[in-house]
Amino acid sequence: MEFVHIPVLLNEVLSGLDIKPDGIYIDGTVGGAGHSREIAKQLSDKGLLIGLDRDPDAVSAASERLLGFPTKVFHCNYDEMQKVLDKLGISAVDGVLMDLGVSSHQLDTVERGFSYHTDAPLDMRMSQTGLSAEDIVNTWSEASIAKILFEYGEEKFARSIAKKIAEARMEAPIKTTLQLAELVKSSVPQKVRREKNPCKKTFQAIRIAANGEFEHLERGLEAAFGSLRSGGRLAVITFHSLEDRIVKKQFAKWCQGCICPPDFPQCICGREPEGRLVNKKPLTASDSELALNIRSRSAKLRVIERR
Repeated sequence: MEFVHIPVLLNEVLSGLDIKPDGIYIDGTVGGAGHSREIAKQLSDKGLLIGLDRDPDAVSAASERLLGFPTKVFHCNYDEMQKVLDKLGISAVDGVLMDLGVSSHQLDTVERGFSYHTDAPLDMRMSQTGLSAEDIVNTWSEASIAKILFEYGEEKFARSIAKKIAEARMEAPIKTTLQLAELVKSSVPQKVRREKNPCKKTFQAIRIAANGEFEHLERGLEAAFGSLRSGGRLAVITFHSLEDRIVKKQFAKWCQGCICPPDFPQCICGREPEGRLVNKKPLTASDSELALNIRSRSAKLRVIERR
């Protein structure tokens, strides 16, 4: 299947990164090179775009689509970007983009097992290696499954879904997406099933756990901000509240100055903000973009500049 990538919030990303023709930029989730290609178009032969992705399909597609541009593509997670920069002998960069979550290609490639709409092996691995969704639902304890459904999916029926999974796997292993989807549907009240597909939160939670997304995100944000030169910018696109909360909290930390107790008459800590918010509130998709790409409806872009 062709790696299709419609870049979300493209104009906002390009503006937020404030691209310089001779600058060095990192796309930490290069995907199908939708954002990367447009960034690279603005670079001179003295500039460089470094694309990273944990998905080998993305690396292959991006490498092909970026031919002829000043780019280098690497197969790794974005929290490993410092190793890439060390390898290239680069001390600092002018901008980093992180477009989080699951890609359209991963969702639409049935055999990858990300979607609850079609039957496929219960996989969900972005890197196509390591712990799979099947491993989680068949080997993790009922309590552990309930915990990730509640914490990563904000699923209020987490306990009943986890119990149903634990009971079903005693009869036979749960191996496909539709098997899991049916278990979820049978674990929630009929009213919930009528209102909307109840599988979204469970699939999101298991995907996040299988890929260690939040752990990689926290390390990736530190690596990205740490790689910026003064005046460099970090742009992050999130797609659900849990991701956005992590990004918002970390950005606020970098923008915080004095941490003295409020009753101190004057500052004695001497702490200076490390960054400043380019936009105080996150940017979202315009009506025209939503009309073209419905998957942009939950996207939020936050941009921070290093002082």
